[in-house]
Amino acid sequence: MKTALIVGATGLIGNHLTQKILNHPSYSTVKVLVRKSLDFQHPKLEQIVIDFDNFNQSLVVADDIFCCLGTTMKQAGSKEAFYKVDFTYPFEIAKAALQNGASQYVIVTAMGADEKSMFYYNRVKGEIEKAISDLHYPALLIFRPSLLLGERKKSRAGEGFATILMKTFNFLIPDNYKAIKGETVANAMLAMAQKGIKGKDIIVSEKMQVFDS
Repeated sequence: MKTALIVGATGLIGNHLTQKILNHPSYSTVKVLVRKSLDFQHPKLEQIVIDFDNFNQSLVVADDIFCCLGTTMKQAGSKEAFYKVDFTYPFEIAKAALQNGASQYVIVTAMGADEKSMFYYNRVKGEIEKAISDLHYPALLIFRPSLLLGERKKSRAGEGFATILMKTFNFLIPDNYKAIKGETVANAMLAMAQKGIKGKDIIVSEKMQVFDS
């Protein structure tokens, strides 16, 4: 059986993903990198409390790495702080894990990820995709969901109104742009990670919908 390591376990997608991986027979150990301990225990769970700005790279050891880190400009407070969470941390963890023998990196970015985008958010998402691609993981799975549905510990400005609009006009929206549940993204990440895919694969929101539970 394999070892999984999850970064961003307290977020909307990460919380669902952690619970699902803990109950999946493919994994004997599930590690989470966190700033502070989670409020639950599990026989498979190994919690590693770290300072993301200065962490011990030898702790980042697993077969499959699942990265669900992400914030917004408002929550981060500045471009610099946003860049740390959405680029620096995922990239440094990816480098350390690969050096320590990881074979698969699974990351959530965004539907509009594009390193040449005029929008800073989408540009940073595109830049992290490019940077991790250049590490040449044996398997790299990139998930680009559209607007996420689900309860967050911290609400995001504008998402509530956007969610209402999405639900109201859902039948008019192309499949790839329809809002998607955070749990559905987690289902897709876990299922695709078991397929033994080699090289890089980009999974868009429309393809994740088939994993809706």
